[in-house]
Amino acid sequence: MDIGHGFRARLVPAVLFATGLTFVAAGLLSYLAPVAAGDAVPSEPVAIASPEPVPSPGLLTFPPIGSPSSEPSASASPAEAAVATRIVIPALRIDLPIVAGPKGYPYCNVAMYLTELHQPGEPGATFIFAHARTGMFLPLLNASKISNGKKMVGMLIQVYTADDRVHLYEVTQVRRHQVTLDRPVRATSEELWLQTSEGPKGTKEKLHIVARPFSVLAADHAAANPKAKPVSCS
Repeated sequence: MDIGHGFRARLVPAVLFATGLTFVAAGLLSYLAPVAAGDAVPSEPVAIASPEPVPSPGLLTFPPIGSPSSEPSASASPAEAAVATRIVIPALRIDLPIVAGPKGYPYCNVAMYLTELHQPGEPGATFIFAHARTGMFLPLLNASKISNGKKMVGMLIQVYTADDRVHLYEVTQVRRHQVTLDRPVRATSEELWLQTSEGPKGTKEKLHIVARPFSVLAADHAAANPKAKPVSCS
């Protein structure tokens, strides 16, 4: 499951990677326009809905890229074998194609993955983001405002990949008012992170949903490879 994210465990490349990802993270956190300009973010501390205490993060480490747990289908080329292609959250009626995140302002009508991080099945965080707009990740934002998103904990998330598989995840945390990507960057085991906006365009605070993997199943090729139609909405 090679997505081309391998890097050598040497000091200089690691420092360069960290610096580059810092700028990417800063840009990503400044994007993602929400629904309405008047939907301001409440001035309250960071709120986290989680079934168990959140451990304190350690020093910044860069997770190794391991071998895939299973071989991709013969029809998938190595370069695209296991990239995320579709996200479905049945309880919230979210169903979106996924494409690689652009260098500039995020697209509309699709979800996007952060290319600098990982893909489903790899050790590390898969980071998927979309605007808080109708037909996109707006249901995540709305659900997060009710008891800090407590009802989302335990929800099923399905992430399809181009090698005709569907990775199943369970929501473990709803993290509101986030301002950094430190935790997904530090992840050394497989995790899924979702991001969307919490306020008007330019609002720094974002909503993060964290989920853990629990199964991988075979998927129909058409279901796993929907036709994405990204739209510029800057």
